[in-house]
Amino acid sequence: MSDPESIPMPPSLAEVRRRRTPLRNVSHEVKSRLSRLDRLAVWITTRVGTMGFFLAIVTWTVLWLGWNLLVPPALQFDPPMAFVFWLFISNLIQILLMPLIMVGQNILGRHADIRSEHDLEVNVKAEQEIEVILHHLEYQNAMLIAMLDKLGVDMKAVLRRDQ
Repeated sequence: MSDPESIPMPPSLAEVRRRRTPLRNVSHEVKSRLSRLDRLAVWITTRVGTMGFFLAIVTWTVLWLGWNLLVPPALQFDPPMAFVFWLFISNLIQILLMPLIMVGQNILGRHADIRSEHDLEVNVKAEQEIEVILHHLEYQNAMLIAMLDKLGVDMKAVLRRDQ
């Protein structure tokens, strides 16, 4: 059987609390380190990458094309060749937005990486605290066994009765 004196005394709760470092708000840390251009890229990425923006562009395109194709020529505000110009502008918008969206996604990806590192830190702390708890349980178990031995209780008989 284990001797309680052979098992080192587990750390006290006060000692565990003293060693514990406070958790950080990594989202706040990342946001505070972004430059103005990075914040602009994230702002545009979060706005452009929504269904609302997509529906606004689709609605505008349908209304613009519908007006210029279905109303009498006197009420059309763009000549028929304006459709080609609209396609050019649409492609230009896509060419400009794609790299910007990629920049925003890279920034958000770095933020996700930092959050995952923080999650790992929290998990490591939790594992250390669980180890302390297990150490306490092991120490208590050794003390109980020593107490039962001192009282002359046969552990095997007690365990056989419980089965």
